[in-house]
Amino acid sequence: MKRTYVLDTNVILYSPAALMSFGDNDVVIPEVVLEELDSFKKDKTDLGANARYAARLIDRLRKLGNLNTGVDLPGGGKLRVEMNHYDTELPITWDKKKADNRIIQVCKGLKEKGEDVYLITKDTFERIKADIVNIKVEDFYEKVVPEYDNQYTGRIEVYLSSESLEKFFHEKKISLEKLLFYSEEDQKYSVPTLEVNQFVILHNMDNPKQTALGRFDGKDIVPLIFKDMNLMGINPRNVGQRFMLECLCSNAEKAPLVIIKGPAGTAKTLFSLAAGLHKIIEEESGEYRKILICRPNVTMDEEIGFLPGTEQEKIAPFMRPVYDNLQILVDSDEKERYKNEKELDDKVNELFQRRIITTEAVAYLRGRSIVKNWVIIDEAQNLTPKQVKSIITRVGEGSKLILIGDPDQIDQPFLDSRSNGLCYASEKMKGSPLCYQVTLKFDECERSVLAYEAAKRL
Repeated sequence: MKRTYVLDTNVILYSPAALMSFGDNDVVIPEVVLEELDSFKKDKTDLGANARYAARLIDRLRKLGNLNTGVDLPGGGKLRVEMNHYDTELPITWDKKKADNRIIQVCKGLKEKGEDVYLITKDTFERIKADIVNIKVEDFYEKVVPEYDNQYTGRIEVYLSSESLEKFFHEKKISLEKLLFYSEEDQKYSVPTLEVNQFVILHNMDNPKQTALGRFDGKDIVPLIFKDMNLMGINPRNVGQRFMLECLCSNAEKAPLVIIKGPAGTAKTLFSLAAGLHKIIEEESGEYRKILICRPNVTMDEEIGFLPGTEQEKIAPFMRPVYDNLQILVDSDEKERYKNEKELDDKVNELFQRRIITTEAVAYLRGRSIVKNWVIIDEAQNLTPKQVKSIITRVGEGSKLILIGDPDQIDQPFLDSRSNGLCYASEKMKGSPLCYQVTLKFDECERSVLAYEAAKRL
């Protein structure tokens, strides 16, 4: 039976091409959705751009027929604007003037006419309310990304014989045929299938506590090069951080894109800053000109103009987590670090004054070609797939882009662990020879005993 998909405003604002995503089924836009889209048309953010794109798309389709009766879509279905069903009953306490309730009213009216109706919305509360009145409802994902627990982590644990492990230590490589992966689901061993640049923990079959770390280069497992490297007085304390070091310290020609996911306290930002400062200050190789740090939750449009000061001063409050990490890096002596707060602040401020580190809002990356920069996008889980694509395509020759974030701490409405840009980039870039990535675990939290306990329990 052909379905009727009723689209909420937030779906179109998230992905304006959603209109074309339902095959040979019918797509319905309630007239209140057009009103809401119209209110966004002058917005200077991505929401405004998506609203304008949707308006042009609908206008182009309008010319093919009549939107009241339905115009043909490329997939075989029809698109129509629904302006009826004002008399359809809703719970008496629901305000019919509210857009969400009006959309649900349209769904209920179409259902009562015999159509197989599905409401498509990214609004959790609207999904709940639709379910209350027996309307079938689904979320919308622009691209197919698995549930978070099934997403790519960039790491795997395998087993091999004592002889093969010794061979790995001596020959500095081992073929996949020598490895076995144990599947908890099937409860059996098999030869693993790996992605290029996937990290590997090699366990001795006879003594699983004896391990080695490696990376799949597309042909063999090879040892890590930078796993024990000291960066600005910071040493790795666990396996995840050793994998992270390999990602960060590999040069931009080999690994221009790094994706690091993980819970709070796993030192994602700290290591990303430490590696950049090590390259620029300690190595002085000229490989990178400066560190550029961006956070997507920095206000990106005219609202930032109401704050006093320069661009850097306006962004500074949002960059406080970065500042905290820099305090650790500019003085590695934990006992003496905070005895002179002014001296510590001066050391950090000097990095900004000398333009070794600069900060920007993500929106300001549009249209740029970023050459020979160490670029850190912090809190990347708050990006949309469209934004993350725009950022990655801005990276020029000699630059290294590091996307870091925690998919459990998403602040943006209508994004979740499947629809955010960080997880989207991770899934789409897995297997790319130009991308190194790793997901850190809860038990690799090193911020403090309390932070680890909270990450584990809460």
